[in-house]
Amino acid sequence: MRILIADDEPVSRRMLQALLVKWGYEVSTAEDGDDAWRHLQVAEAPRMALLDWMMPGQNGVDVCRALRKLRPDPYTYILLLTAKDAKESVVEGLESGADDYLVKPFNPQELKARIRVGQRLLDLEDKLVQAREAMRFKAMHDVLTGVWNRGTVLEALEREVWRARREGNSLGILMVDLDHFKSVNDTYGHLAGDAVLREVTRRMHSEVRPYDAVGRYGGEEFLILLPGCTSAETRQKAERLRNVIL
Repeated sequence: MRILIADDEPVSRRMLQALLVKWGYEVSTAEDGDDAWRHLQVAEAPRMALLDWMMPGQNGVDVCRALRKLRPDPYTYILLLTAKDAKESVVEGLESGADDYLVKPFNPQELKARIRVGQRLLDLEDKLVQAREAMRFKAMHDVLTGVWNRGTVLEALEREVWRARREGNSLGILMVDLDHFKSVNDTYGHLAGDAVLREVTRRMHSEVRPYDAVGRYGGEEFLILLPGCTSAETRQKAERLRNVIL
């Protein structure tokens, strides 16, 4: 995990960096709040930030507020380092969006423990995000073939029709129906039929463009959307799909 250290005092910054590197973390450093803010806005920003409260430009609390207002994804865990120990200061720091704080001078082992707490929370968040994305995928895709399910492809059809009308572009639409599919199930069983459907969708995907849409409309029926394709181009695409499936 990469951690950002933002501290305007060079000695303090280097000491923190040495500790974190010793504990096995990758470290980025910032000399003030403005520099820290730039680090936290880039792609692949550090997942955790140790921000000194008092810094030139934006202070640690200012950076917290700005980051929480921006709400980047994934989440950044923020630990404020402060010489202030009054309850009012602690409340201000936590309400600004900080996840934890540590009063200077601090014990290195306490810092290590608090970083581990933050890492556990970030790991938990990553697992929740993965579970959410898996549920979203299942809600939008056909379980057997992995292509879009009926509801999702019909929603895509509605969007593409409106887009084509608005922009004055063409839209190719193909309905694919596998002939004699029932005889496959009756002769070889449903497992064989499932394998046929999976192979058919694989072959169809090999012939469509990345921005075309393939959805399972019904049992052995598929709906394919071809944005920008004219009537002639759609017929050509249909013939290529027929040949690749046979």
